[in-house]
Amino acid sequence: MAPHLSLRRVPTALARGLTSWRRSIQARVVASTLVLTTLVVGVVGWFLLQQTRDGLLEQRVERAVSEASNETAEARSRLTFATGTDVDAPGQRQDLIEPIIARGASRGFAVILSAPLGSGGTLAGGGAQFTQNLDKSSVPRALESRFSTPQETAWTYTTIKTTGPVAGGVEPGPGIAVGSQVTLPADGETYTVYYLFPLSEQADTLGLVTRALLTAAVLLVLLVAGVTWLVTRQVVAPVRMAREVAERLAAGQLQERLRVTGDDDLARLATSFNQMASNLQRQIRQLEELSRLQRRFVSDVSHELRTPLTTVRMAGDVLHDSRDQFDPATARAAELLQTELDRFEVLLADLLEISRFDAGAAVLEVEDVNLVDVAHRVAEATQVLAIQRGTRVVVVDPGHPCLAEADVRRVERIVRNLVTNAIDHAERRDIVVHVGADEEAAAITVRDYGVGLGPGESAMVFNRFWRADPARARTSGGTGLGLSISLEDTHLHGGWLQAWGRRGEGAQFRLTLPRRLGQSLRRSPLPLVPADDEVRA
Repeated sequence: MAPHLSLRRVPTALARGLTSWRRSIQARVVASTLVLTTLVVGVVGWFLLQQTRDGLLEQRVERAVSEASNETAEARSRLTFATGTDVDAPGQRQDLIEPIIARGASRGFAVILSAPLGSGGTLAGGGAQFTQNLDKSSVPRALESRFSTPQETAWTYTTIKTTGPVAGGVEPGPGIAVGSQVTLPADGETYTVYYLFPLSEQADTLGLVTRALLTAAVLLVLLVAGVTWLVTRQVVAPVRMAREVAERLAAGQLQERLRVTGDDDLARLATSFNQMASNLQRQIRQLEELSRLQRRFVSDVSHELRTPLTTVRMAGDVLHDSRDQFDPATARAAELLQTELDRFEVLLADLLEISRFDAGAAVLEVEDVNLVDVAHRVAEATQVLAIQRGTRVVVVDPGHPCLAEADVRRVERIVRNLVTNAIDHAERRDIVVHVGADEEAAAITVRDYGVGLGPGESAMVFNRFWRADPARARTSGGTGLGLSISLEDTHLHGGWLQAWGRRGEGAQFRLTLPRRLGQSLRRSPLPLVPADDEVRA
C-alpha cells in the first residue's frame, strides 16, 4: 500500500473513532471507569510500594547499624584484651581490621579502615585499609566529613562501587554506609571503620513485590473493565433498543413496540414507552383522519361552489353591464357585487390550489425561466396597485440573465404574491426587488420598508390565513393563502422561501431556486438579511 494512502486513511479512521465515541454510552462509561480504576490502582500501588520500600530500608538500616555496632564493640574488646601484650600500632591495626574483613566476607558486607584521625589523610589518599577490590569512593564525602572529629556511630545511604569481585558476594549498587570510631591503645590514635552493607536483597524483594502488584493491578483493571462492560451492556442494550424503536416510530412505523421482559425499572420504562407509543399512534391516526376529512371538505366545497359561482357570476356580469340604467344606489350595489365576486373567485382558486397540494396532485411544467424577466413582468402587473397604495416597485436589474429550470406560472405566482404582500405593508415607501444567480442557484428578494415583522413572525408568516395584524385592512384583496401557496410552490421546485423582518423597519422575503431541477441547495446568491441592515442584525 502506498504511504500517502495509509496517511489518508488515518483521519478517516480517527473520525470514525470519534463518532463511535460520541455515540456509544457504553464505550464512554467503560473508558472512564478504566481510567479512574487505573488511577486509583496506581495511587494505591505507589503508596504500598513506598510503604514496603520504607519498611525494608528501615529494617535493613537497623540491622546494619546494630551489626556495625557489635563489630566495633567486639573490636574494642579485643584491643582492650591485647593491651598488655607487646604489639606495636601497625600490628594492632591489623588485629583490628583483618577479623572484621573476614567476618564481612562471611556475612556479606565490606569494610574500610581510614587513616588516623587528625592526620589530614582521606579515604581517597593513602593509609586506608579495606576489603579487596572495594572502591574507597563508596563512602560518601558527607559521612567521611562527619568523622573528622570524634563521633558516635553514624550512617547514610550510598552507592557501593567495586573494581572487581568482592569477597562475601558484595555487589555494586545501592547500599548503607555505617561509620564507627576505634582508638588503638598502642599509639592512642583514633581510626574510623566504615561498614558497607549492600541492599541487593531488599532490591530483589522490592522488585518481586512490584511485579506482584503490577500483575495484580493489570488483572484488577481488566476485571473492572469487564464487569463495567457487562453492567453497562445490561443497561445500555434496552436503551439502544428503545432508540431504534423510537427512530422507526419517527419514520412512520407506528406499530413498532418494545419487548418487555421482567418487572424491573427498565421493564416498567419499556411498558410506559409502549403506552406512550400507542397513545401517539391513536392521536396521529385521529389527526390524519381529521386532516383527511378537512382536505376532502375543502376540495368538495371548492368544487361544489364553482357551479353556483358561475351562475352568480353570469348574473353579476349582467347587472354590472347594466349599472348605467340603475339609480345610483343600485349601480353602486352592482359594482360592489362585482368586486366581491372577484375576491370570491380568487379565494376559491386558492382553495382549489391548496387542495391540489394536499392531495399531492400538483405537477410542474418545467422550462428555462429568466427570473429577471419574471421580476419585470410582476412589477408591471402590480404597477396600478402600487400607485393606488402610493408606492412603487423598483427592480434592480443585475444586467445578465438569471436562469433556472422551473414552472414559469408558479414562479410568477410566487413573486406576485411576495410583491402584493409587500405593497400591502409598504406604508407608502418603495419596494425593491433584487435578482441574482450563481453556478448553483438563482434568487429573488423583495424588500419593503413598512411595518415589518416581530420576533418569531418570520416563520409564522407562511401559515395559512395567518395575519401579523388581524385588524389591518386588506387593500389588495388577499385571501390569506398567498404566502402558503407560494411556500408550497417553492417546495415543489426544491427551493427555499424565507422571510426576515424587524418591527418598524420593514421585511425582506427571499426566493431561492436551484439552477437544475432536483439539485440540492447549499447556499443562496442573495443574502436574506438586507445589506443596509447586516451590521445592525
